[in-house]
Amino acid sequence: MFTYRPPSDPVQILYQDADLVVIDKPSGLLSAPGRGEDKQDCALSRCRLTVPGALLVHRLDMDTSGIMVLALNPTSHRHLSQQFEQRRIGKTYLAWVEGSIAEDSGKIDLPLLADWPNRPKQKIDRENGKPSLTRWQVLEHRAGATLLKLTPESGRTHQLRVHCEAIGHPVLGDRLYGSLKSRGRARRLQLHAQLLTFDHPRTAEPSEFLSPGDLTGPASHDTLSPISAP
Repeated sequence: MFTYRPPSDPVQILYQDADLVVIDKPSGLLSAPGRGEDKQDCALSRCRLTVPGALLVHRLDMDTSGIMVLALNPTSHRHLSQQFEQRRIGKTYLAWVEGSIAEDSGKIDLPLLADWPNRPKQKIDRENGKPSLTRWQVLEHRAGATLLKLTPESGRTHQLRVHCEAIGHPVLGDRLYGSLKSRGRARRLQLHAQLLTFDHPRTAEPSEFLSPGDLTGPASHDTLSPISAP
């Protein structure tokens, strides 16, 4: 049974003005409150401790770290939400995945659908799934693993995690997808939202925010410590 144990790492504020705040969410912290009193600690609630009135615009998976933008008034919330809905937001992720990928770059074009009997998992469904496209580029190889730059052109739930598993290279440390081996090669999910670009809701100027992240990369094959799914 899954027990929520949010990290003590602070939610770092990277930028703030009268309309929005950009934060760096640590891995293991919910983006928004979940069901039950034990799941109220989240990125939104922590942000509101220092920035009252912050409004959620989008989410990152609990175990994914990195850039999030929150609105500070209804007008900004509407503008930013529309950019996400219309796919005008630029998003780049870093991910350490199992195995060595020979090609330099490529794309994964596989439709996704909720796997209802196994919630919250998602699955590839070529007949009923929603179109989902991820572009990838190899950045580094190390210890039988590959560091990828991932650029999703759609924003499906668990898209990057399912797409990487579908091509035989699951994200290291992923408790929902992949194998016992790939889960055990990192203490946390090796997926980080590195870059976020959007038009500022007040000025319409292109805005870009970066978080280098602290992905540790793979443990060696001879020091595996399997992580079971929640």
